Amino acid sequence: MTAARASTRPPATVPGRWAGLRRWLRGDDPTTASDALWRRRARSRMLAVAAFLGVALGWLAVRAAELQIRYAPTLRAYADEQHWREFSPPVWRGPIVDRNGMPLALTVEVDSVFANPSEVRDPEETATRLAPVLGLDARQLALRLRRDARFVWLKRLVTPAEARAVRELGLDGIQTTREPQRFYPGRQLAGHLVGFVGYDSRGLDGLEHEYDAVLRSEPRVLRGVRDARGRLVFSDGLGQVEAPQGQRVELAIDRTIQYIAEQELQAALAAFEGRAASVVVMDPRTGEVLALASAPAFDPNRYADADADARRNRAITDRYEPGSTLKMFAIAALLDAGLVGPEEQVYCEDGIYRIGDYKIRDAHRNGWLSLTQCLQRSSNVCLAKLAGVLGRQRLYEALRRFGFGERTGIPVPGETGGLLRHYGKWYDVDLAAISFGQGISVSNLQLATAVSALANGGTLMRPIVVRRVIGADGRLVAEYPPTVRRRVVSERTARLLASMLISVTEEGGTGTEAAVAGFDVAGKTGTAQKADLRGGGYAEGKWTASFVGFVPAEDPRLVISVAVDEPLVNHYGGIVAAPVFRRIAERSLRYLGVPPTRPKAAAGDATAAGPDAPAGGALTVAGVPLALPAPGQVEVPDFAGETIRSALAIARRAGLELVVRGAGLGVTQSPRPGTGLAPGGTVTVEFELPQGGAP
Repeated sequence: MTAARASTRPPATVPGRWAGLRRWLRGDDPTTASDALWRRRARSRMLAVAAFLGVALGWLAVRAAELQIRYAPTLRAYADEQHWREFSPPVWRGPIVDRNGMPLALTVEVDSVFANPSEVRDPEETATRLAPVLGLDARQLALRLRRDARFVWLKRLVTPAEARAVRELGLDGIQTTREPQRFYPGRQLAGHLVGFVGYDSRGLDGLEHEYDAVLRSEPRVLRGVRDARGRLVFSDGLGQVEAPQGQRVELAIDRTIQYIAEQELQAALAAFEGRAASVVVMDPRTGEVLALASAPAFDPNRYADADADARRNRAITDRYEPGSTLKMFAIAALLDAGLVGPEEQVYCEDGIYRIGDYKIRDAHRNGWLSLTQCLQRSSNVCLAKLAGVLGRQRLYEALRRFGFGERTGIPVPGETGGLLRHYGKWYDVDLAAISFGQGISVSNLQLATAVSALANGGTLMRPIVVRRVIGADGRLVAEYPPTVRRRVVSERTARLLASMLISVTEEGGTGTEAAVAGFDVAGKTGTAQKADLRGGGYAEGKWTASFVGFVPAEDPRLVISVAVDEPLVNHYGGIVAAPVFRRIAERSLRYLGVPPTRPKAAAGDATAAGPDAPAGGALTVAGVPLALPAPGQVEVPDFAGETIRSALAIARRAGLELVVRGAGLGVTQSPRPGTGLAPGGTVTVEFELPQGGAP
């Protein structure tokens, strides 16, 4: 009897923790019919597990390869972000300087306060201690300190005292850092032209805005390692690298002449209670703008404290009807066309001239006047009649040649081109009105540029505000030399007109207050009623008083254009604006060292004093002895033509007491101008209200 074959199956019951899994893999089943079936089931299950493991391992291998190859740059960037941080150093703007290298805008280092909220242990306590030091609200400060961030600005550009107080507190998470701040050492000096920058060192207005890309330094990026607290750590002093400097912008402006212009403009604005004013001073030979002043003024260091009206650069943004100052250009066109001569006689209709339903009026009843007298007495009727001789097209083309109706092209934002309608849209009365400065609008810079063309012999120059740009390494980057745009009149016409304009500032002219001792002054007054922009026509009681001229008339060094908007005390250009011209011219010529072009009385010089000088050498005026100031005495100013307010200010500056009699403008005074008085002495001035007035 054959022995029974031993079974290859393991015991059905396998003790242990993984007994169930082992049974499943072997295929143990009480219902299994045979060993062969058990082996097939075990094999298939082992193969399934092996296949699963193979697929899983293969997927992991593919995924690992993908991460190592395809996503390697991204993963490296993630790692770098955790360990490295990029840092852009503050932008340092280059300086803006005047023609002599004197600074108008600089960049300096100041402190700013910031916090790392993750290091602040008690936000409320920290805010309570810090708020009084920085002048901030404690509640708002606490909200910042509770932010989920590693960096929060608390207050930027603080004072040295504030920064020192913050450091002395020694608060956790509160630190100071140095960053650049724009500083304007002259405060309001040339503020409208220079402009200002924001907290991010980007130019917001003026030349700061227009030359922003030039003034800003090239941006740089530094990399440092983050420490455990997330702070930036540079290696080998990399963080101490000096910030790059921007390029230097050199202006044509002369800081001293700019100061003179602003000072005299503010004085006139106060004396005549004007709404606003502007002055342009140019060198007619080159077109360089030596001063560009507007009032009211503002301090670009504190630009946020000034309203938009105070920040307006009125010399280029405001347009106004030029009034009688435009007469010189109509006469220049007539002379250049050979239609009239300086002694041409014109009948001025006793001061009233009709064109259709309109009446053209003069301030005085004039009869026959020569062309020179028409300028001297500022006759509207004369110009209206001569405009008919010139014609619409020729007058329009002449004014366009002088640059009216177009921008001058200076690199300052906000420039207006004025308004000059095409002659095809003119009526007969428009032709007459435009010839004496109504129905056309100009900017003060436009007017000064056009007058410069007459002063230099007939060539229109491009106004120069920026002379050159110099790199941080001292290399010349850009230069803007004098540029002739076009010839507007012949040299003969320009010289002839200059001689005619001198009569305006001489006795009998409307601009005698612009006369400068020792120099011939060529110029023209302007008094224009302002347009009513709402109701149409002209606004009642609102005027623009102006004067524009050049000196010395024979060889001009300065063109000065003055415009005062809505003066209340008096509105005539010869009374309001002409004295401003004179004072700016006197001080600027003295500063530039320009010698007088004609003899004038000199202290103690009998030969220079003229026929009224006695043999002993003491000066006399109209036969009255003039007591010259002795050492320690004060020279008595000239109060003629001054308002009471202006006279009081002048007397105060001179250290004298003023006795006021009457009202209006200064007429006579005692002692006479130029005599000597002890400091604190008394001057009596008679004031009278003007009768009529000159345009």
